[in-house]
Amino acid sequence: MPLLRVAHSPDSDDAFMFWALATGAIDTGDRRYQHELSDIESLNQRALRGELEITAVSFHAYAFLHERYALLPHGASIGDGYGPRLVSRRPAPADPARALRGLRIAIPGERTTATLALRLFAGGGLDTVLVPFDQIEDAVDSGRADAGLLIHEGQLTYTDRGLHLWRDLGAWWKDTTGLPLPLGGNVVRKDLGPDLIREVSRDLKASIVHGLEHRAPALAHAQQYARGLAPERTATFVGMYVNDYTVDYGSTGRAAVQKLLDEGAAAGLIPRVRAEFVED
Repeated sequence: MPLLRVAHSPDSDDAFMFWALATGAIDTGDRRYQHELSDIESLNQRALRGELEITAVSFHAYAFLHERYALLPHGASIGDGYGPRLVSRRPAPADPARALRGLRIAIPGERTTATLALRLFAGGGLDTVLVPFDQIEDAVDSGRADAGLLIHEGQLTYTDRGLHLWRDLGAWWKDTTGLPLPLGGNVVRKDLGPDLIREVSRDLKASIVHGLEHRAPALAHAQQYARGLAPERTATFVGMYVNDYTVDYGSTGRAAVQKLLDEGAAAGLIPRVRAEFVED
């Protein structure tokens, strides 16, 4: 059995999901996994090149790599009424989408779902600059950017810097569509073959379920990747993005993924794609 590379972001919710798999707490038979950690935009780019057997990707990126990868039905990060947060040093204007015109906006990656959601929210013609996700608060606070799009733990820490929330894009999406906002999922390369793909899918689900059933040690592991968050905030953040949708998308999660892809295609931002899920 070849070694399978599984890649995900170095943040606390992904660490929680993959804790059991990374530490050998679940039985994976003869399947051996090598874990690789990198920021989500780097993983998107590696997946676009087909480098990884199993990886977390943004749903924005999935639209460009669906021919090579299928979505695993477990491991999604879905915000139900919350998601990436648009912040600024300035108090929120009455119409944030219009106020963004002419401002310099720090984004965490061109293929991140946060960026897709921003463009659906505000339209085209935005002045964006790529900034590593964990430096966006600094960029806004220092004035290098007028506004910033926060993902990961930054969604909880921006007020510590005196920054103002202009719009929670997950809340906007829920208000607009009635659906949760799917941000990222795990994909598997189709050339692994159906039998191995099903086994990989079951291993990932087992890891997530084991973490939820052994929350304290899983959170202790996740705390290593929390970038200075207090443990109670780490627990809050993990609870936001490791939820029922993470165990399995279900019909609502799958509908939300397709709605996002359809809206992105209708806006001319991504190709028209039908989401393809692995069936256990």
